[in-house]
Amino acid sequence: MTERNFDLGWGDEEEPETTADTLTAVDTGRDEKQQQAQAKLIADQVAAAVEEVRPGLDKIPDPVEPAGEGELTDEELERLELCNQGIELHKTAWFMAGKALDTVATGRLFRQTPHRLEPDRFYKTIEEWAEVEKGISVSKCNQWRAAWPIGEVLMARGFDANPGQVRELVPVKNVYGLNAAVAVYVLVADTWGKDKVTAKRLEETRKLMPGDLKLEDDEDPDILAKTIKGVLLGELPASAPSIPPAVTQAVDRRAVDLANVFNRSRIPRSEVQLRLLEAFADPKDTTVYDAVLERMKKEEQAAKKAARKALK
Repeated sequence: MTERNFDLGWGDEEEPETTADTLTAVDTGRDEKQQQAQAKLIADQVAAAVEEVRPGLDKIPDPVEPAGEGELTDEELERLELCNQGIELHKTAWFMAGKALDTVATGRLFRQTPHRLEPDRFYKTIEEWAEVEKGISVSKCNQWRAAWPIGEVLMARGFDANPGQVRELVPVKNVYGLNAAVAVYVLVADTWGKDKVTAKRLEETRKLMPGDLKLEDDEDPDILAKTIKGVLLGELPASAPSIPPAVTQAVDRRAVDLANVFNRSRIPRSEVQLRLLEAFADPKDTTVYDAVLERMKKEEQAAKKAARKALK
């Protein structure tokens, strides 16, 4: 009997490597399947999360009669919550639409869109594009574009402003600027409470503002709110003597110098004015008061001298 008669068929010298390759391939295939399963699981979770937060009319319950006259059932409470979410979404969507319209208008992004009714030409204005393409009237288009910056700032400041409230602030923004519009909301919130702000109260406050009211459009809304309150209570004049442009420019230059000293990007003119008033009223250090007094004396003497000269 030879060695060959006892060959059990385990393979030749190359066989161990072949076995190892087979095991490696099996492990690799298993890893790939695990990775694919993990990827699918993640994709399903993401899809579920997206679906949960996706807005849509289909997520609002259909109208049905009440379950009874007493307390709301668990099902009714759930329906109410879904409806509240839909109404809350309307506020954000309103501001989003206004911002989107403003972005399209500012960049004239409609300029190469063929007119739906006259395909041989492009749209010429944002109002035309919004009305024909989106069914948004000219008045609403302009209203939404003017309102969204107010809504964005109020939401960033933690106020729960709705479109009706913001609409009452648009006239203030048009006359005095964005900060003044926000200031009116701040004033009403400070007076009655954040949860007691209504469009009616904003309208009444806006209508009380005198026609000759002068406001600095670069002042902080909180400071402007105090100024408006002072005017409405009769504690501050509606308009201060006009400041010559040369003086305003000089103040701004000195404010830049102050900002450089304190390594700040800018110092608002309102802050400079506040510091000047504090220094002027300081009973322990009368430097500013004395300087103002001396300047006013010189101006009065010069005025009297000019009057006497005119009489001669």
